[in-house]
Parts: sequence; structure tokens; C-alpha cells
Amino acid sequence: MKISLITVGKLKEKYLKQGIQEYMKRLGAYAKVDIIEVADEKAPESMSAAEEAEVKRKEGERILTHIQQDTYVITLEINGKMVTSEQLAAKIDELATYGKSKIAFIIGGSLGLSEDVQARSNYGLSFSKMTFPHQLMRLVLLEQVYRAFRINRGEPYHK
Repeated sequence: MKISLITVGKLKEKYLKQGIQEYMKRLGAYAKVDIIEVADEKAPESMSAAEEAEVKRKEGERILTHIQQDTYVITLEINGKMVTSEQLAAKIDELATYGKSKIAFIIGGSLGLSEDVQARSNYGLSFSKMTFPHQLMRLVLLEQVYRAFRINRGEPYHK
């Protein structure tokens, strides 16, 4: 299975980089995983709704260039479906069973995802109704994908 994590913006925090590197290493035993960072748009603190939409549109265009036709797209969205770790594991297992060998998880920028990216999404996933920094979500997502593979293989993992 090939899993891509497509994210907006560069990761700067050393502690997050270290955690992500650890889970990337662990995931290597289960799947080919890569992280694709697309540039974020400069966004002033106060913007009109039209300016926000334009920022999301530009970031969305960059995201969409990295998605192939046969890729199953899972977007992280505050209004997406909330699932347990076991349910995420079952979803990944189901995709593999039905020949979806390419999965892209998408984490938008600070303003969220464009309408075009949401339209391309096959599945909206939410980790919480709370808002998290998109950089931190990379680490949380990779840990949950790793946990999903462990669950699917019947391997022990703390609960």
C-alpha cells in the first residue's frame, strides 16, 4: 500500500519532526509512506471571506496536483466523520481489500480546505470538533495510521 500525506506548509518544530520521523520509520514495515508539503499562501490576520476563499483556492490547486486519478482521498475536516482507531483500521483494511492501494490523507492550511479539494475527497475524517494546529495533526495522523496497521495485523499496541 502507498500512503501519501499531503499537507500545506512547512514543518518547523523540531519535536514534531522527531515524532514524525519515528512514525515514518515504524510505518515502513507496513506501507510506503511519503509526506508532500505544498506551499502555504501568505495570509494577513484579517481577511474578507473572498480573500480567505482565494487563499484556500490557491492552496487547493497545489494539493490537487499531487493526487493521481486512482488515489483514494481522505481529507481531514472538522465536519468529517469521527471514528475509533478500530474503525479507521477497518477502513484502511477495506480499501486494501477492494484494490485501493493508493491513499492520500490531506491536511489543509490554517484556513482549511478549498471546495475543489473537498469535492475530490472520497472520505472526510475528523479527529475532533476541536481545532488543532495542522502541523500537530501530521504527527497524530501518522500515529493513528501506524496503530491501524498494528490492529489489522493483530499485533499488540497499547489502548
